[in-house]
Amino acid sequence: MAKNKSHGGAGPTQRQLRVGETTRRALSEILARGDVHDPELNRMSITVGEVRMSNDLRIATVYVLPLGGIGKEDVLKMLARNNYELRRMVAKRLTLKFAPELRFQLDMTFDQMDETSRMLSQDIVRRDADAPDDDETPNV
Repeated sequence: MAKNKSHGGAGPTQRQLRVGETTRRALSEILARGDVHDPELNRMSITVGEVRMSNDLRIATVYVLPLGGIGKEDVLKMLARNNYELRRMVAKRLTLKFAPELRFQLDMTFDQMDETSRMLSQDIVRRDADAPDDDETPNV
């Protein structure tokens, strides 16, 4: 029986996760060490939060955030400007047949966590969370 290679909706494969994490580490190291020939980019402290790989491993969506969230749009422009060099450097560190195309996006995870924390700290939400469930019956 042949394996079904489509993973529609089932989430990323182990290989996608492994290559994504390896790519994330490589980019983090390159940016932290200032290996790019762009002094403006090297002055920035950039967190690479996650890298999601396409099914064929040819596209890497890289989620980044500058330190303190300051200059988000500038960071995306600088990374796009240095995309070719970053891709070449990542390719040297990976053992893939093809160097993945790098697509940079802002990592909104921290903003989402802040919003969730803000919502959970509201009095009405706390009151509802602390209230007993209606379907609970006391043990007698």
